[in-house]
Amino acid sequence: MKKKTRVAASKPAKRRKGSAGVGKGATQDGKRKAPTAASDAKTVIRRLRLQLAQALKRIEELQASADTDFLLDIPNRRGFERELNRAVAYIKRYRASGALIVLDVDRLKPINDTFGHAAGDQVLKAIVTTLLAQVRASDVIGRLGGDEFALLLWNLSETDVRAKAAMLEQSIDRLTFVFRGHAVTAGVSAGVAILDSHTDAGKALEQADCAMYVRKAQRRHETSRS
Repeated sequence: MKKKTRVAASKPAKRRKGSAGVGKGATQDGKRKAPTAASDAKTVIRRLRLQLAQALKRIEELQASADTDFLLDIPNRRGFERELNRAVAYIKRYRASGALIVLDVDRLKPINDTFGHAAGDQVLKAIVTTLLAQVRASDVIGRLGGDEFALLLWNLSETDVRAKAAMLEQSIDRLTFVFRGHAVTAGVSAGVAILDSHTDAGKALEQADCAMYVRKAQRRHETSRS
């Protein structure tokens, strides 16, 4: 008698790689899909935005550095003239008022020559500290040159600004320094210009500068007579 042949159960076919159900981002042969052009573009945009933000921050830092006196941490001539031009434009538009004081430090060169530039730097820092203590937050102090400063003051009459200039001279005249056992004084001479709706920024600065030199000559004459 012939034996009955048992029909073997058919095994499920193995799922071929690359068939339906392949993981997201993979091709039929199992390799990852290459990034699309859209994803590449987004990556580039993110990188460029980051680089732009860094560049703008660096530009801002360099701009601030270019307009600031590194020793005294106040506007240099370029920075002060920019603020003065803005102020004059505001005064003309809104019919506001302001004033300009130019200060020149007396006897700074002899101090530098006798005691060194570190002593002169100490004098300049003390003068700036004195000026900052006697102006408002809205006012601007700048260093125009080695021993010359300028103040931009808001809403002062001519009488008031001349009184302010005299007070600044007196305050700085009272400063005393000791270098190598010697007591030293400096002092400043102040010149004034009024800012109004007819003001030209450059001419106002020249006017205050000329007035300062007149005052410096007057102070020298007063010293020689005393």
